[in-house]
Amino acid sequence: MSKPIETIKDDTYILKLYVTGMSLSSLRAIENLKHICEEHLSGRYDLEVIDIYKHPNTMYENDLIASPTLIKKAPAPFKKIMGDLSNEEKVLKGLSLNVK
Repeated sequence: MSKPIETIKDDTYILKLYVTGMSLSSLRAIENLKHICEEHLSGRYDLEVIDIYKHPNTMYENDLIASPTLIKKAPAPFKKIMGDLSNEEKVLKGLSLNVK
């Protein structure tokens, strides 16, 4: 899960995936994101999955309007990607990864 801040390197992608319980859409988003991260960011990402049912204040704190939502905190620029993350090209673009 989340690493202590002092162990995170500058080129590490800090990702937070907000889901609503273990719905089909949430499970798909988790699976899709883990696949993308392992394929394109292996060893260079820190992913935290947050269930907004268990932590409802996170919706307001992060201005979430839909779930699942992926937030890329680092590296800059900050990005939000909504949906089940099944469109790999859209996710890669949102993560600022130029993959051909």
